[in-house]
Amino acid sequence: MPKDTVFAAELPWPEYQSRVKDGSTPILIPFGSMEQHGHHMPMHVDVLLPTEFARRAAEALGGLVAPPFTYGYKSQQKSGGGNFFPGTTSLDGMSLVSALKDVIREFARHGNRQICIVNGHFENSWFIAEGIDLALRELNWGGIHDVKVVVLSYWDFVDQAAIDKLYPEGFLGWDIEHGGVLETSLMLRLYPDLVSLEKAVDHPPASFPPYDVYPPHPDWTPASGTLSSPRNATAEKGDILLDVCTRGISAALHTEFRPKDSVAAE
Repeated sequence: MPKDTVFAAELPWPEYQSRVKDGSTPILIPFGSMEQHGHHMPMHVDVLLPTEFARRAAEALGGLVAPPFTYGYKSQQKSGGGNFFPGTTSLDGMSLVSALKDVIREFARHGNRQICIVNGHFENSWFIAEGIDLALRELNWGGIHDVKVVVLSYWDFVDQAAIDKLYPEGFLGWDIEHGGVLETSLMLRLYPDLVSLEKAVDHPPASFPPYDVYPPHPDWTPASGTLSSPRNATAEKGDILLDVCTRGISAALHTEFRPKDSVAAE
């Protein structure tokens, strides 16, 4: 049985209880999806990446990582290619909201007061916000008023200096980075055995009209499922991303959660 793990589910319950009962141990919940990521990567990219960033942040802050949400909200055409791809397996918004509300409420029952949602799937964002809002409302009704929840998406910590190194030919925006340089570079560094770059499809960036149609037109999405080409992805770019995102996430959580030892030192 691992003794120094940061993964909460690997702990026996008495050890978990001793870690969280006073509310000072941050618990990080990776929030992903099962979604196609082109011909060259697996469908659990959005689970693997936030889990790794959560692990790194937990080690830096003395926190714990909860089991990840492995299903997310429906893939949208302009940010994930669309929910019509075989393999992409999604939840209705109400299901996702309800599940997150229950999990936050349960962690609060255990004694946790510092919770972080580490998002890895663009489409989850508003449903995460709703789940948190409902959970905090119910906790307030029950007399628990001191729970703080931080929500972050790892790509938001990529600063302009890193963007200039990653995209020397110009950056077109995170909305079409699905299966592109960002995710592929991180996977090449962290999970190279799961990436088959030789199968990646090189194509121009996806271009969409300034409106949406439901049901969507599948022909608007590149046939590969990726919205931009991963051809310029490298493990070295993955190193840049790991560094800037890990530092940014750890700093943000240190600011918001203020570990007891750092407060005492001041």
